[in-house]
Amino acid sequence: MIRNPALAQHVWAQEDIHQTFFKCTRWQLEETMDPINCPYHYFCDSTYPDPGNYPPAVDVLVFCLTTASYLAALISILMEMYGTTGRTCRLIRRYLLPSGPVSLPIILLALAKGHRINTLFPISCIGPSMLQLIQISALALDINTAEKNIKYAFYNASTISAILHASLYLDSTILPYYTGFDALVSSTFSGECISCVCRREVLVVGGKLISYRGWSLTTFLVVGTLCLRIICRLSTENKGKTILIKATLENSGWIFIATDCVYLIANSPPERSLSRAAASSGLFVLICLHVLRKACTCLMQWHSRCKK
Repeated sequence: MIRNPALAQHVWAQEDIHQTFFKCTRWQLEETMDPINCPYHYFCDSTYPDPGNYPPAVDVLVFCLTTASYLAALISILMEMYGTTGRTCRLIRRYLLPSGPVSLPIILLALAKGHRINTLFPISCIGPSMLQLIQISALALDINTAEKNIKYAFYNASTISAILHASLYLDSTILPYYTGFDALVSSTFSGECISCVCRREVLVVGGKLISYRGWSLTTFLVVGTLCLRIICRLSTENKGKTILIKATLENSGWIFIATDCVYLIANSPPERSLSRAAASSGLFVLICLHVLRKACTCLMQWHSRCKK
């Protein structure tokens, strides 16, 4: 373990160490000559085979796109709370939502190139919040309810495919990052090479310090909800049971997304911690607004029944 704070800060500041550890795609275990003090000796065997990071302008563009999508989701939820469904609202929901047909492919492309977007706003840091933003948008804002059944099914199936791909793309970036973070803070440098470390325990993919994954139960709950929305729209029989299962999956998805937000605020690596906290806090605001909107809808329905 790195116990000297000054040494830890010095190691963290070294750009070559940063790139080697956080972009390593394979850690090689080799025989050790000191089984007592160094029972497991690792070194980075390969990193991402790319020419380097994209320029900072790409990071800024991705950040601006994500911010615009977040604001579109926020405005859409607020408009629904106030009962506003005008042309402006429809345009925002159609073209700017994170789960919409315009923003979603661009966000998906950014996540696919996540290991190269690593300058000002690294995908390894803000990528989890981008995926959660897509999940929240898909659950809270069903933008294709006015479409015909076949077109509605096609749109939702495209969204499902995009969410699954986004989860895989995100994991391809954050798993090496989390593995390198574990190797950096839970090991001692052996001095044999720039990435050679001694460990007391086996180094696993994704590390053991952070357990968040894009390809997780949260993703499958969101996907399951979208699948059941398609079934409810196309099916004419046994809708009662399907709606009940859909509601259960949807509520569970919201709980898991909220849990992931809180977990990432509390357990993320120290790098760009302020950006992570701001992103997760913004997502938590969307979750709270959605819960408030649902509560208001239930109260209005209850009041209406009482009147009758």
